[in-house]
Amino acid sequence: MGLLDLEALRGAAVTTDPFTFTVVKDFVPPETATAIRRDFPAIVYPGLLPVEATHYGPRFGDLIEELQSDAVAAAFSEKFGLDLVGRPTMITVRGRCHERDGRIHTDSECKLVTALLYFNDSWEAAGGRLRLLRKPDDLQDMIAEVPPDSGTLIAFRRSGKSFHGHEPFVGVRRYVMINWMASTFAARRELLRHKVSAVAKRVLAPAATA
Repeated sequence: MGLLDLEALRGAAVTTDPFTFTVVKDFVPPETATAIRRDFPAIVYPGLLPVEATHYGPRFGDLIEELQSDAVAAAFSEKFGLDLVGRPTMITVRGRCHERDGRIHTDSECKLVTALLYFNDSWEAAGGRLRLLRKPDDLQDMIAEVPPDSGTLIAFRRSGKSFHGHEPFVGVRRYVMINWMASTFAARRELLRHKVSAVAKRVLAPAATA
């Protein structure tokens, strides 16, 4: 039995206007999510990092392996009406958030589907709750607001209208993001960008966290 509840994904409601997305609570069941959270990479600076640039425990490694499986790609293919099996993937992780994070964006055109999987304790803060939005310039005009609780999945088909963002939050905010990419070249280019950014963040970490 896998770590992810693919049947819950298949049965989840889908919103299609103004863009296609779904939210699945407990996509990772609670006990499993707790074990993965214990093995989550220890990240002391903000920003997205390629999973290859982090160190993590075995249960987190099992999650990364499963996310890249054909079974998971097939389930997301069915949900979003795209053939994702065999598509290149990019997996990045975040451990911390700073005040500049959360600005409204749609994701780059080279991403076909974005899936965010959260690994935080019960979320009490007002900031840091992802908002799916109708407009590129209004964080209050939301279709849905989702706290980044442990095991929760938010996934959407990228489009010119897939606006999302969140109110500012500073502190620990853990998630894994998997993107199914339009091409291998696009995946490599994006990963290189994140790797360069990761090096810069590592150098600046003492000043940023002092």
